[in-house]
Amino acid sequence: MIRRIVAGPGDAIEIRGGQVIRNGAPESGVRIEPCRAGAGCDFPAVDTLPAGVYFMIGDNRGSSDDSWFWGPVPDAWIVGKVVGIIKPRR
Repeated sequence: MIRRIVAGPGDAIEIRGGQVIRNGAPESGVRIEPCRAGAGCDFPAVDTLPAGVYFMIGDNRGSSDDSWFWGPVPDAWIVGKVVGIIKPRR
């Protein structure tokens, strides 16, 4: 599974309409699918992550199985880093 790390230890995170707000500042990212109406893309309570965990979200935020469902992920579960993206030919 590949998910984007949107917050790490000590970060305060909230999500409104699929927009991640980390430490009071909106995240920028053009590769992210916007949430559809009714997709459940809000995490309105500000939560500060404890040491050793990360909040991960898929780019298709309205349909992704990620930290919204699992909760924060322990750093021991992170086993790699994406270094490139190959787009399929159409």
